[in-house]
Amino acid sequence: MNYRKDRRGNPLSILGYGCMRFKRSGGKVDVDKAELEIMAAYRGGVNYFDTAYIYPGSEAALGEIVERNGIRRNINIATKLPHYLIKTENDAEKYFREELSRLRTDYIDYYLMHMLTDIGTWERLKALGIVEWIEEKKASGQIKQVGFSYHGGSEMFCQLVDAYDWDFCMIQYNYMDENSQAGRRGLKYANAKGLPVMIMEPLRGGRLVNNLPKEAEKLFAANPKHYTPAQWAFKWLWDQPEVTCVLSGMNSPEMVEDNVQNAALSYAGELSAHDREMLDSVVKVINSKMKVGCTGCGYCMPCPMGVDIPGCFSAYNRRYSDGWFTSLKEYFMCTALRSKPSAASNCVACGKCKQHCPQGIDIPAELKNVRGKLEGPAYKLASKVVKKFRAY
Repeated sequence: MNYRKDRRGNPLSILGYGCMRFKRSGGKVDVDKAELEIMAAYRGGVNYFDTAYIYPGSEAALGEIVERNGIRRNINIATKLPHYLIKTENDAEKYFREELSRLRTDYIDYYLMHMLTDIGTWERLKALGIVEWIEEKKASGQIKQVGFSYHGGSEMFCQLVDAYDWDFCMIQYNYMDENSQAGRRGLKYANAKGLPVMIMEPLRGGRLVNNLPKEAEKLFAANPKHYTPAQWAFKWLWDQPEVTCVLSGMNSPEMVEDNVQNAALSYAGELSAHDREMLDSVVKVINSKMKVGCTGCGYCMPCPMGVDIPGCFSAYNRRYSDGWFTSLKEYFMCTALRSKPSAASNCVACGKCKQHCPQGIDIPAELKNVRGKLEGPAYKLASKVVKKFRAY
């Protein structure tokens, strides 16, 4: 494993474990499965584990696994304050105490303001005493370092970097988002201010690995280094010295092994001009096929009308990358085959989802497009057949 240093000079593994997408069984996190994967990562040198208050079951599962294996003092836990739930000056303490209990610990190594949106939000938190609360927690050792996670444009990101004496930050960044979100500009700005930068969505919710356009797959296959698409995506990030730690939601032993090996063999300045040109070509191919820039993060969910928004967009994008039949099959499975249909046609354009989308997608408008493209006669007929069989 390779390591880069945080603001205090502590070594952080360049590969971090993202705990948002633990596999679930019977509606609960499969702790035994997660334990196998987390411990494999730990043995491979991973020392940064990221979770959040709102990830269902994640904090509790991580806490149980860490306690069971006695590794707390050897790792760094990062979790996040759900500031959007804070209404009074006592709420931060309430949620923090709950997180400590879930994680079975008495301190948090890296504590983030979760999805901090803008200066106005930070000012509201300051008015509720958040700065004094943070300083008290850091003085007591209950919080070692404080930062914020961010989805949005580079201009506001840079303003937030300057709004407080942060210890670190986290942004969405990958070769598709080089010039969107906080982007390369935000990465370099934070680094120039001395902030370590943690990276989320390195594979854009799997979009940079699964169901790539055939033209993109050919570009990867033609490169003599023969890395997989996932390996290329991570190497593009680790090639940049401003990147401190890249999170991966590893949910299989094979994924853990591959990522750990890749991290051990990756370093800043590794990619050649030819490599970067190839990735630029991949970006152009993907952009020509993708209709909706959804990463599948799920912040838009749950929809009050039951629409599976990420599922709808995934199927819609596949219509342009993998063809009509593959797209329709995926859409049918993720909407009509469920006990409660979750199709785009359920949308009433209430706009709640749009308010929470980190990518700024006009979700109601795009769902209307999904409905027009995927809910044709074949879909409607098949849905009626399923509904009829359910009636018996």
